[in-house]
This record gives sequence, structure tokens and C-alpha cells, in this order.
Amino acid sequence: MSDPQLRRSEAPDADSPCQTCGACCSYSANWPRFTTEDDAALDLIPAELVNPGLSGMRCEDNRCAALKGRIGVATSCAIYAIRPEVCRTCMPGDAECAMARRRHGLPPLVQGD
Repeated sequence: MSDPQLRRSEAPDADSPCQTCGACCSYSANWPRFTTEDDAALDLIPAELVNPGLSGMRCEDNRCAALKGRIGVATSCAIYAIRPEVCRTCMPGDAECAMARRRHGLPPLVQGD
């Protein structure tokens, strides 16, 4: 990977509020959807984690199949280093984060937490 942004985001930050949340990964059966990924990036994602239409991640109810753990307690992504672009752009405390946390009854984060 030659993109330094991708290299920086390969390992989850243990202090990130995302490690105890996971709400954005359990918000909708239609999310995460693939957006700007090229075929080579998509080929890295295990086929069993891709939805039948090949348009995004497979979800069980509203939960991404790659999400491990318990929402609001301790979570992780089974494919963090190769997660879709939409997952990389979701930021703690942004509007999408707040909406997902609200749905799960979690308090909002201050952006940048």
C-alpha cells in the first residue's frame, strides 16, 4: 500500500471510542456500502462478508458481519485493515456517529474524542 493514509489506519487505536462503540457498524442492513473501492481492494474482503448483490458488506439484521463484540461495550472489526472506504471516513463524534449512537441509546461523543 503506497497511500500513507491507508497505512496510518491499518491498526485500530486502542484508545479510540470506536473500540467500545460499534454503533455505526450496526445501524442499517444497507451499510456499509462500497463506494470508491477498486476491484483490487474489494478482492481483499472475504467473500462471505460481502452481500449477495456485491454492493457492500453482508449484514445480519442491521449489523455488519465483520463487526465483533458487543455494541457500546467492546467491539472490533474483523477486517479493519481492509475495511471499505465509507468505514474509513466515519469519524468519532461526526453526524453519522451521533445518529448511530442515538439509535443504540448511547450518549453522543464530542468530535475528536
